[in-house]
Amino acid sequence: MHLTRNLALLFAHAAVALAQDTLRPEHIRGVSTPIFVGEATQPEPRFEVDPLWPKPLPNHWVMGSAVGVAVDAQDHIWIVHRPGTLERMETYAAQNPPASDCCAPAPPVLEFDQAGNLIGHWGGPGEGYDWPDSMHGIAIDPDGNVWIGGNGRARPAPGTVSEAISITRGDVANGASVPFHDCMLLKFTPQGKFLMQIGKAGQSKGSNDIANLQGPAKTWFDAKTKEVYVADGYGNHRVIVFDYRTGKYKRHWGAYGKTASDENLGRYVVGTQNAPQFRFPVHCAVLSRDDLLYVCDRANDRIQIFKPDGTFIKEHYYYTNTLGDGSVWDIAFSSDPRQQFIYVADGTNEKIHILDRNTMEVLTSFGDGGRQPGEFYAVHSIATDPNGNLFTTETYRGQRVQKFVFKGLAPVMTNDQGVVWPKEAKSLQPK
Repeated sequence: MHLTRNLALLFAHAAVALAQDTLRPEHIRGVSTPIFVGEATQPEPRFEVDPLWPKPLPNHWVMGSAVGVAVDAQDHIWIVHRPGTLERMETYAAQNPPASDCCAPAPPVLEFDQAGNLIGHWGGPGEGYDWPDSMHGIAIDPDGNVWIGGNGRARPAPGTVSEAISITRGDVANGASVPFHDCMLLKFTPQGKFLMQIGKAGQSKGSNDIANLQGPAKTWFDAKTKEVYVADGYGNHRVIVFDYRTGKYKRHWGAYGKTASDENLGRYVVGTQNAPQFRFPVHCAVLSRDDLLYVCDRANDRIQIFKPDGTFIKEHYYYTNTLGDGSVWDIAFSSDPRQQFIYVADGTNEKIHILDRNTMEVLTSFGDGGRQPGEFYAVHSIATDPNGNLFTTETYRGQRVQKFVFKGLAPVMTNDQGVVWPKEAKSLQPK
């Protein structure tokens, strides 16, 4: 019996090693739907949630809706959250006079080390720049500087019906008539010193305005060309590219690489494909090492792939029965040199989907709705570190960041893994 088991383990390890050596991401071919290929012999990334990461914040601080995560060259984890989304009873200590000993909003930009210690914090309005009404997305450029966008709409006049619309709920707006305040990107040093602003608050003239943005969701950088790609986003229907050192405009495009349009397509209808433009929001634009740009067209339940110049290559649809806020919120690449896998944050179905980047097929998924570690309430943003670990943020009432520890490649026995709780957790051991 022991010999049989040892031989089985030997063959399993050999299969994983062979797959690591032979799986190569090539240019995308064909249009794929989410076909599960996660059989027992298919080696795939495995994760376990770290329920003790990060460590508690100091100063009775609490986080609001967490809407961006990034990893820098020192493997530090950065997040941005929305202090204004906290309820009155969550901020008693910040009221004047204080209503209790706890709690107060944390600064909007938080920096953690790998152990989960808070090692930096800053953010908020200041001289020389327009701070977003509703922060959205955080990114670290190749020079180590921090970029922040926003999707806040202009504050309506007091006493109007529109006054009840929260600017912090830009995530669920779909072409509403309320104009945007957040038409800019901000660039800071890691210590929070302001460096540059692209665009001006409230000045967007639409999807072909090259001077302003409108609800930019996420940014990504190309060190080779010194360019920043912007998923723009909540008001506009496009990807736009600037020089990340000078802010100079380079190019932009809409769905299928066509001229961007401000036509309102209305609500997504289940199963719809080939929408001629991006729906709100264009939620991510992420460039791979082999120069493929992956764009999250969230409400259309699809990823479109482009060359860096905007030439359309292919598109792939995922869970096309998903309404609400759509199925494709954000993506991150696996940390191996060839970026074999794509991790998709799906904040409506409350899962992380693992895709084979060569075929764009879903291999397996993990997560579930809820508030316990390893569960999600509107998983919004996702990033990987060089060790392969995943970090996720949750918007709306999720209000947290989570770490999922990479456990290597191994055969996955199920298409839906559920909550990836640590195997060694004492609470799961038989008594």
